[in-house]
Amino acid sequence: MIRKYIYGTPFETEAVVTDITQTDGTPAYGAVDTQDGFSFTYIMDEDDIVYGLGEANRGINKRGYCYISDCTDDPNHTEDKRSLYGAHNFIIIAGEKNFGLFFDYPSKLTFDIGYTRMDTLRVSCENADLALYVIDGDTPYDIVKQFRGMIGRSYIPPKFAFGFGQSRWGYKTKEDFEKVAQGYRENHIPLDMIYMDIDYMDSYKDFTLNDEFKDFPAFVREMKDQHIRLVPIIDAGVKVEDGYDVYEEGVKNRWFCQREDGSDFVAAVWPGDTHFPDVLNPEARKWFGDKYRFLTDQGIEGFWNDMNEPAIFYSKEGLVEAKELARQFADTGTSNWDGSEKAEEVKEDIGVWQLGDKLGSLENSQDDYRRFYHNVNGQMIRHDKVHNLFGFNMTRAAGEAFERIDPDKRFLMFSRSSYIGMHRYGGIWTGDNKSWWSHILLNLKMMPSLNMCGFLYAGADLGGFGADTTRDLLLRFLALGVFTPLMRNHSALGTREQECYQFEHMEDFRHVIGVRYRLLPYLYSEYMKAALTDDMYFKPLAFVYPDDKMASRIEDQLMLGNEIMIAPVYEQNGKGRYVYLPEEMKFVKFLPDGSISEEVLGKGIHYVDIALNEVPLFIRSGKCIPVVDTAECVDEIDMDTLRLIGYDGAGYVLYDDDGVHKDYDMEKNRRILK
Repeated sequence: MIRKYIYGTPFETEAVVTDITQTDGTPAYGAVDTQDGFSFTYIMDEDDIVYGLGEANRGINKRGYCYISDCTDDPNHTEDKRSLYGAHNFIIIAGEKNFGLFFDYPSKLTFDIGYTRMDTLRVSCENADLALYVIDGDTPYDIVKQFRGMIGRSYIPPKFAFGFGQSRWGYKTKEDFEKVAQGYRENHIPLDMIYMDIDYMDSYKDFTLNDEFKDFPAFVREMKDQHIRLVPIIDAGVKVEDGYDVYEEGVKNRWFCQREDGSDFVAAVWPGDTHFPDVLNPEARKWFGDKYRFLTDQGIEGFWNDMNEPAIFYSKEGLVEAKELARQFADTGTSNWDGSEKAEEVKEDIGVWQLGDKLGSLENSQDDYRRFYHNVNGQMIRHDKVHNLFGFNMTRAAGEAFERIDPDKRFLMFSRSSYIGMHRYGGIWTGDNKSWWSHILLNLKMMPSLNMCGFLYAGADLGGFGADTTRDLLLRFLALGVFTPLMRNHSALGTREQECYQFEHMEDFRHVIGVRYRLLPYLYSEYMKAALTDDMYFKPLAFVYPDDKMASRIEDQLMLGNEIMIAPVYEQNGKGRYVYLPEEMKFVKFLPDGSISEEVLGKGIHYVDIALNEVPLFIRSGKCIPVVDTAECVDEIDMDTLRLIGYDGAGYVLYDDDGVHKDYDMEKNRRILK
């Protein structure tokens, strides 16, 4: 059962799509206080587990730390970070009592989950203007299904988007992309997509191409003839430049975010001075979305939206303030950290750390987020009050435009920043991670939490975006990426090149990525079933084995679909790992010679050997999964080679469709395999 409580005058985020009648009175759980902003306080039992928060740091169980929903461009995903790119305000308290909470609030929201006091959950925000949804259920899994039903169907990408993709910040020319395609095809390493980062544009201007792409439609066809889709990036900032049509149209029609005085807000991002499209304004959102047609008309079938927190390098106002502080420091500065030991006659002495803090805070400044406004139904809304909705509505702009461009066709779309509701328009990648072993585990732990919030098409930058990867790290990252719906290798300018053909014994990469294609009929089938029934693709073990106390504590293994469990290796020099089996399972390994080993293991703890060039999974007792022969692209998967592995006598319900159109009829597209 879902109950809706209204406090103050909430901003309509459009996260919820079902009509839920407001409930009078107070929630059955916790205490609400609206005297000074808003707070919800609940005293947790010692064994309560807290699930949710989507793309958040740390574990599957969120208990024991403080998290802040405040979409933030931060490339250093260390344990102390409280905010990442998404704002996913849904949690579940699981224990003697099971209930879910969705705080539909588009600004900064703090989840203190046993941080200040170990037994206390406190959710708070500055303004008591929000909708609180309280969901009762028998189990956490039941609560997730109810929540997913009220926020609407998850985005469904085209089937090619389940193939492997290669990306790197720094591909600039047609020859750069051709070299990548050649490197994969000549070495017979499967590939379906090459991503185009910011350098494909003319001076980082959205919906433009640099001079290297004279006949872009022909190049798109050339790549597609090799079964490779080009997937360009679109950034949130529109360059301020006379003669640039997107800029001039936005200025003319007042479709950019504005300062309080009505002038267009200016922020510095990749192109230099930029304006932000006012994507919370339906007219501006339609205008910006229709700009994607510039690329779809040339054959492009997929995009990734970036810098849409929105990221700000600095604003003119912030730069003026920093210059003034620097002047004061030059005149009266001290090496004392805060200027507190200034001489009596000097009233405005500036400490060296104060200056450093100011320069460091120019980027993504909270002051800047208070400097611009959105036009929402004729009312000017200050950005910080609705900050977490920007990435959602930028991706919504594209999703709504695709319905106009070709309503029967699926387009690939995923985003960096998001709010619940965006899951209907696109997926997400988890942002600028690092080539760290700990980020394999962080990737794993984010997946079920994202699924709880509706984001099924998700994945991380395999091998790590920042820092230098290693051969073994990339192989272990890929062995997890085999199972994530979005499977992409991406790296930053200036880091070690990490295309799979750059390393010795590339046959190991060919094999590991090849396993993705062998499993793709199963992975696609489970994704589609989850999307069409408001279910989860990845689940914590406790959701499947609710009476198993040990399963509820396992955070480095996941259930995938209804048949398998995954347990990747995520430690440097690891030759294998310990796994906990809540029931008898078949331990399956895809071996580098193309064979598949199967071994029955009983319930309990086991150590299993897993070589760098092996991909493991576990099939649940009495179940089976389909596999096919490997292929070098999704288009060439041969379903005639399909066979079942797992337990003898088991059957599997396979969902399959053309992967292009939106005919999602479950009965027509499913068949039983025996």
